[in-house]
Amino acid sequence: MNKVMLLGRLVKDVELRYSQGDNPIAVSKYTLAVNRQFKREGEPDADFINLIAFGKVAEVAEKYFKKGQQIVVVGRLQVRNYESEDGRKHFFTEVIVDEQYFAGNKKDKSSDSVNEVK
Repeated sequence: MNKVMLLGRLVKDVELRYSQGDNPIAVSKYTLAVNRQFKREGEPDADFINLIAFGKVAEVAEKYFKKGQQIVVVGRLQVRNYESEDGRKHFFTEVIVDEQYFAGNKKDKSSDSVNEVK
């Protein structure tokens, strides 16, 4: 089973593009800052998780989500890799978003309310 649930704040506004071809599909990319529960001295307080959404989910994210908002995403983890011209392997880890929800707003950082957006 491959299922990921994250609660965090958007690092920047959502980027929306459309695929090329006969039936273009919306593709959005955004980054979520997820606070670490425990950390060692000198380590960052948060992890920055790359998210990708497709179709209607991507369009809704671009329309309603803004930098600093707290959101919840549910999706699956994906690892991509490629080999560069110099022979080095590069790996990318990202979450493919299936569901997304509002979880408060920028002004109310302690809000526990979660509202579904699809």
